[in-house]
Amino acid sequence: MPPQGVKWIGRDTSLRYQLVTTAAAMIMLVSFAPVRLAGQTPAKPGKAIAAKSTSGKSWTPSRTADGQPDLEGVWTNATITPFERPAALASKQFLTDEEVAKLEKQAKENEVDRAPEKGDVGGYNRAWFDSGTKVVSTRQTSLVVDPPDGRVPAKPEAEAKRDYDLAHNSDSYEYMSAWDRCITRGVPGGMFPAGYNNAYQIMQVPGYVVFLYEMIHEPRIIPLDGSPHVAANIRQWNGDARGRWEGNTLVVDTTNYNDQGSIATSAATGRVKGIPKSEALHVVERFTRTAADTIMYEVTIDDANVYTRPWKVAMPLTRDDNYQLYEYACQEGNHAVENVLRAARALEQSTGKK
Repeated sequence: MPPQGVKWIGRDTSLRYQLVTTAAAMIMLVSFAPVRLAGQTPAKPGKAIAAKSTSGKSWTPSRTADGQPDLEGVWTNATITPFERPAALASKQFLTDEEVAKLEKQAKENEVDRAPEKGDVGGYNRAWFDSGTKVVSTRQTSLVVDPPDGRVPAKPEAEAKRDYDLAHNSDSYEYMSAWDRCITRGVPGGMFPAGYNNAYQIMQVPGYVVFLYEMIHEPRIIPLDGSPHVAANIRQWNGDARGRWEGNTLVVDTTNYNDQGSIATSAATGRVKGIPKSEALHVVERFTRTAADTIMYEVTIDDANVYTRPWKVAMPLTRDDNYQLYEYACQEGNHAVENVLRAARALEQSTGKK
């Protein structure tokens, strides 16, 4: 089906201004003395530590005016690389040149417009989709790189909870996903590739790194001042993030999640979609710019209530200076939730079932 609740309302030519003013407002509202993180050496303008690219060559990133390694720009992660490793590839971690060529040829052919099949109201000749036609440049067979089998180590009870919610999706909005309800794609779920809107604008201002997600036009403001996480009784959909620099790598530590929503990606198989999260969730992300057009993104996910062990996703983000972010007005015009519930109540009335 087409992206639900989507309503394009035109391009936003003032994203940078909006993000700067949002971050500036936070700085004005929150008054505290900067505290240096233990073991963290502040970066100095003009000084840079060489980073290793995926090819093994050294590359020295530029610096922002206040000395942060420069991550600014618009970055995309559209890819045909599956989230989990297909069972047919078993322990195979990387694709050969021939396998890459075959997969990308198939993806390109599938991109060609074609008439929809009878009863298909979802694809609109794929006009909605921009999931790409390339595998990731690292040639990984899956975005999940740990465990070694490339599979998410979800507990059976977590999968059972996901299945229960899906089976009761039309009973109440409470069983619907945060995606369907236009709340959030989550952290780190919002960083995982989807069928469309795979772009992120990164801005840096003194003391903060700011992310604007194209999906659900969601902003994320990460402080770098070394302040501790908020009190344990404060729980949020996307947790409480604190950033620090380790050399040229931005490390973002996120805790204080609520137990609502899930970690999922529309690029994954149905097995991964909708796996719930708990308040024990702890996420550590690493952003390392390894070339003018590449940021290597890694995230470790730890939730002992949901997974049998911590697991890790790794993938490159690619800079695209020509990409235009549009507002994804998810909630405006989102009739899906109401229509699903209406249809279920109508069916119950017509059949006498409740």
